[in-house]
Amino acid sequence: MTSIQLHVNGTAVQADAEPATLLVDLLRGPLGLTGTHVGCDTSQCGACTVLLDGRAVKSCTVLAVQAAGRSVTTVEGLAAPGGALHPVQDAFIACHGLQCGFCTPGMMMTATCLLQHNPDPSDDEVAHALEGNLCRCTGYVNIVAAVQVAAKTLRTQQAGEAA
Repeated sequence: MTSIQLHVNGTAVQADAEPATLLVDLLRGPLGLTGTHVGCDTSQCGACTVLLDGRAVKSCTVLAVQAAGRSVTTVEGLAAPGGALHPVQDAFIACHGLQCGFCTPGMMMTATCLLQHNPDPSDDEVAHALEGNLCRCTGYVNIVAAVQVAAKTLRTQQAGEAA
């Protein structure tokens, strides 16, 4: 076992992990953050996507020890400390950008990363950013719409903060 320290959803945590433990298994197991889903175990579906130092990564391809000293944000960490949902979460609900919900956490994390780097993406840019996340239910139309609604909300919030 290796003792690792990292920041998860803004909180410093320490956990013990075997050298071969995947980040997704650390998050879902000892840390109890089950919003990050395990879908394929082959890095194909994107259900396990989290932000690692602000960058979207598939946590089934990252060893837990590789996250030592770094910052991890899961879908549980998107909501504000008081429980208010993040604009991406609100938009997925409002636009019904989900059906079974299995891919939703990974889609939300990928969308969050996109909007941090591109606050006004085109539909094609949204589709391109989501290419690594598979959904077997929605056909992506409502997911792209949700990302666009979230983008508009975030731009409005930022404009209000700047005023």
